Amino acid sequence: MAKQKKIRIGIDVGGTNTDAILMDGSKVCVSIKVPTSGDIGSGVAAAARAVMEKADVKAEDIGEVMIGTTQFTNAFIERKQLVEVAVIRIALPATTSILPYTDWPVDLREVVGDNIFLVHGGNEFDGREITALREEEIVAVARQIRQRNISAVAISSLFSAIDVSMEEKAAEILRRECPDVKITLSNEIGRLGLIERENATIMNASLSSFVETVVGGFRAALEELKIDAPLFVSQNDGTLMSEDYVGRYPVLTFASGPTNSMRGAANLTAKEEAIVVDIGGTTTDIGVLTNGFPRESSIPVDIGGVRTNFRMPDILSIGLGGGSIVRQLEDGEIRIGPDSVGYRLTEEAMIFGGETLTVTDVIVAAGHAKLGDLSRVAHLDKEFVTRVEDRIHAMIETAVDRMKTSKDDTPVILVGGGSIIVSRNLKGTSELLIPENFGVANAIGAAIAQVGGEVDRIYSYSELGRDKAMEEARNEAMENCLNAGANPESLKIVDIEELPLSYLPGGAVRLRVKVVGELLETTSA
Repeated sequence: MAKQKKIRIGIDVGGTNTDAILMDGSKVCVSIKVPTSGDIGSGVAAAARAVMEKADVKAEDIGEVMIGTTQFTNAFIERKQLVEVAVIRIALPATTSILPYTDWPVDLREVVGDNIFLVHGGNEFDGREITALREEEIVAVARQIRQRNISAVAISSLFSAIDVSMEEKAAEILRRECPDVKITLSNEIGRLGLIERENATIMNASLSSFVETVVGGFRAALEELKIDAPLFVSQNDGTLMSEDYVGRYPVLTFASGPTNSMRGAANLTAKEEAIVVDIGGTTTDIGVLTNGFPRESSIPVDIGGVRTNFRMPDILSIGLGGGSIVRQLEDGEIRIGPDSVGYRLTEEAMIFGGETLTVTDVIVAAGHAKLGDLSRVAHLDKEFVTRVEDRIHAMIETAVDRMKTSKDDTPVILVGGGSIIVSRNLKGTSELLIPENFGVANAIGAAIAQVGGEVDRIYSYSELGRDKAMEEARNEAMENCLNAGANPESLKIVDIEELPLSYLPGGAVRLRVKVVGELLETTSA
C-alpha cells in the first residue's frame, strides 16, 4: 500500500547565508545556516545533505524539496546570463511614438539586443480592434528571428489585458514557424499599462535560457543526493511553482526571499495581520501580512533600472543588517551601512579577528549577543555603543512607520538571523514577537508554502454580467493554481479585488482573483 511522504526540505539561498530546514508535517525537525557559496547548485546540495544527516533521514523519505532563490533577480540586475530577445508589439498604426525599450539602461539594451518588430493589430481600451492581426507580418517576423538565431520572443499587444486573442494567435503562428523559440506573452505576466507590461515580458524572455540552467542545477543537486522528489521554487506572492511553471515564468521569483520570510513568520506566530521585519546580513526587509500573505505593491516597481508592473510584494528595504559597516563621521554622526561585509562577516568582523566594525560587533559589545571574541570589542566606548544602538532602532522604527496604513500600533514579527540586533521594544508596535526558529523563517516559509494561481484582467459587466465575469475569473485562477501543482481538492480563494474603471465604457471592471491550494501529496510504495 502506498504511503504519504510528509518530510519536506526547505532551502532559501540568500546573498549572505543559505538557510535549510527539514520538516516532518508541520514540525521543524532540524535547521542549519551556512554561508552562501559561489556555486549555488553545490551549495543547495550541501545544505540538503547537512539537514538530512543532522536529522538522520534517508533520501527515499523526502517527499518534496522547496527552494527560494535570488539568482534570477541578480542575473537581471547584474546583466548576466541574459539572452537576446525579439520584441513583437501588436499595435500598429498606434504606439509608434514610444518604442519598446524606452528608458531602458543602455548597458542592458546592449545585452538583450535591439530586435524590435511592430506589427498591425491591438485593441482599443473598450476591446474594439484597432486593426486585424496580419498573419503574413508575423510570418515575416518569424523569418527574421530564424535568420538572427534568436531563441527568446516577447509578445505584447495593446490592451491585451482586455482581449488576449491577438497575442495567442501570434504565438501560435510563431510556434509553427519557429518551433524552438521560447515565447512569453504579456497578458500572462503584467497588468494594465503597455510599456510596463511589455518591459516585464522582455525581462521574463531574457531569462528563458538561464532558468533552464538554474532549475537543471537544482535537479542535478537532488539527483546527486539520490532524492527522487518533486522540486518547487518559491514565487513572490508567498506560494510555490513547479519546475515547469518556473521554467515559463522566472520573473515571478523576483523578491521571493522576503515573501518566504513573511510566510514563515505567519506560520511561526499564527499571526495573519502584522508587520514582518526580516533582518539579514546586508539588508532589512519590511513587509505587511494581510490574511497571512504578503501585501502586494500597487505601484510600478523598478528592477535593474527598468519600470515594470507585474506582481511584486510591497517591500521596503533598508541598508541595515548584521554585517552592515559602522562609521563615526568627523562631525560625530553615526553612519550605518548601506555597505556590508555580507557573507564575509566571520572573516572581517572584529569579533572574529577582522578589522571592520560591524553592527554585530556593536551588539556583542553591548552584551546582547554571545558571538566571537568579546575581548576584541571591549575597547569600544559605551556611549558610542549606545548611540549606535539608538541609531539601529531608529532606522527600523522609521521603516516600520512608513509601511503602516494607520497611526495605530501594530504587531511586529522579527525574523532573520540578524534579528539579534534589536535589543528592545520598537516605538509604534503593539507587541514585538521573536518566534522560535526566527533565524530560518525564510526556509520555513519556502517549505510550508502552498501553491498559488491568480488572474488579473479587465471584464465587461455589460457584456458578460457580474456573475459570469466572476465565474470566468475564478475558473482561470483555479486552472493556473492547478497548473502550478496544486491538489484539486484543496483549492481556496483567498482574495478577490473588484475595481470599477469609470473611465472605460461597457461597465469595465478590473477583477483580480487569487487562489491557493495544498501541494499534491507525494506517495511511495
